[in-house]
Amino acid sequence: MKKYIFSIMALAFTGLLVYSFTESKIQQPKIMAESTNFYDYSLKSLDGSKTLSMADFKGKYVLCVNVASECGYTKQYEGLQKLQDLYKEKLVIVGFPCNQFGGQEPGTAEEIGAFCKKNYGVCFPLTEKIEVKGSGQHPIYQWLCKQDLNGKASNTVKWNFNKFLVGPDGNWIAYFPSGTEPMSAEITNLIK
Repeated sequence: MKKYIFSIMALAFTGLLVYSFTESKIQQPKIMAESTNFYDYSLKSLDGSKTLSMADFKGKYVLCVNVASECGYTKQYEGLQKLQDLYKEKLVIVGFPCNQFGGQEPGTAEEIGAFCKKNYGVCFPLTEKIEVKGSGQHPIYQWLCKQDLNGKASNTVKWNFNKFLVGPDGNWIAYFPSGTEPMSAEITNLIK
């Protein structure tokens, strides 16, 4: 009888430990978007020297793009820079380096910045490396991806170089998958 009681107690203790461990994993703190206004969000610049506030872009279209240096779509940096140059009076492109898709943005901030400048002449703002999906999704990407925050549509970032267009009034306008070229009529017709 004592062996039976001891076994039950050991199983109960083991179950309690497993439950406690599981609960602690489930209840990890998540970064949550606290605003439904695009202009309330800010991030550090790629080199960490300043804060990029979306409020600084009021009155302009903002094209948000999750970027990576070792992707088949990396050549889109050229089109993004061309788009920025063409519409610089009314458009700001913001690149969000992300290493969540195939580990295609493994570099340091210095490496990413040097690569973009040297190979594509990128001069539009790049942010610190962030997560654009999953439990660590940055709040600005929560806003871009969730209808209950942006008021327009829900989308999932599926790969590098997905694009979101935000209007001069801070309203969500459109989502474009990776294959949509920056200079495509789908994008430029919304900016003209």
